[in-house]
Amino acid sequence: MKPASIADYRALSRARVPRFLFDYVDGGSYGESTLAANIADLAAIHLDQRVLVDVSRIDTAITLLGQALAMPVILAPVGLGGLHARRGEVQAARAAHAAGVPFTLSTVSVCPLAEVAAAVTPPWFQLYLVRDSGAVAAMIDEAIAQAAPALVLTVDLPTPGARYRDVRSSLTGAPGLAGWLHRAAQVASRPRWAWDVGVRGRPIAMGNLAGLVGARAPLSDYLGWIGRNFDAGADWSRLAWVRARWPGPLIVKGILHPDDAALAAQHGADAIVVSNHGGRQLDGAISAVRALPAILDRLGGSIPVLADGGVRSGLDVLRYVALGASAVMVGRPWAWALGARGEAGVAHVLALLHAELKTAMALTGRTRLAPAADTP
Repeated sequence: MKPASIADYRALSRARVPRFLFDYVDGGSYGESTLAANIADLAAIHLDQRVLVDVSRIDTAITLLGQALAMPVILAPVGLGGLHARRGEVQAARAAHAAGVPFTLSTVSVCPLAEVAAAVTPPWFQLYLVRDSGAVAAMIDEAIAQAAPALVLTVDLPTPGARYRDVRSSLTGAPGLAGWLHRAAQVASRPRWAWDVGVRGRPIAMGNLAGLVGARAPLSDYLGWIGRNFDAGADWSRLAWVRARWPGPLIVKGILHPDDAALAAQHGADAIVVSNHGGRQLDGAISAVRALPAILDRLGGSIPVLADGGVRSGLDVLRYVALGASAVMVGRPWAWALGARGEAGVAHVLALLHAELKTAMALTGRTRLAPAADTP
């Protein structure tokens, strides 16, 4: 199949990576109603079509936290993203750099921050709060040492949501021989992936947490390990603790309530991301697009507000921006593209987003990404 859309890349990835890996990225929690709402509620946003406006020159560029972006898109952190292709986070970061947008490396990535920074350019770094404060401090110090342009503190995972697909695929809840055999069978059914990633892509580990988990990633009980080691006792004082140690732009990701948005700003956040973790945590939570307006009203433009969830096209990017988001984070699409065609797939998805954004801007009479009041 010749991919023409992000949906096409999802289908290609499903056919090329092991089931446990595809379902980990693709799935949500419980009945996945919030995952579906992210997509449906965003698609329900109507844009005003305008005519007889000179749209011969369209500028998609923005400046965010002092960084120039070719379009208002950031590749979001995706745990285990590097398993979708050989040293996958490096490949995705290269594609993002070439497209002029930031790549955000997950705490639970396969490739460590130093590897990505040395191969491409320093990425944004996403930080989870684990119980070992020394390990968190070490990751912050490493992000400083590698000159990461921004730190993205994800705050909506004190414990993993109930993700049924991960149990069925034995990514979690099956630490013994039976679970290993189940995953091994899934790998054997994808021989190209097994050779490219399983053999040629070693070491397979959680590179940023090597000092905490050892040389091997705990894939036999991945989400169980997260549940045991992530800091369920973290409160707003932990954000202040991170703020005191991190000198650069600090972005707090996982905000859905206006009160939490205000508290994040009060505790030193330079920006926030309105996000429900892609529907992977609290099923039944409000969609990101529905949460966005009240949060924007509460903050009153005091800090940039990004959004995350449900973006499947450049048209969706414009929908978020038209509502007032400064930029969007995109997660699943780049992981699907990486699993389907590696770096070239991620580059193509970014090109699709850019082309679709330009088309949507032209059809709504926008020549630049300014507030709606400044457009014809």
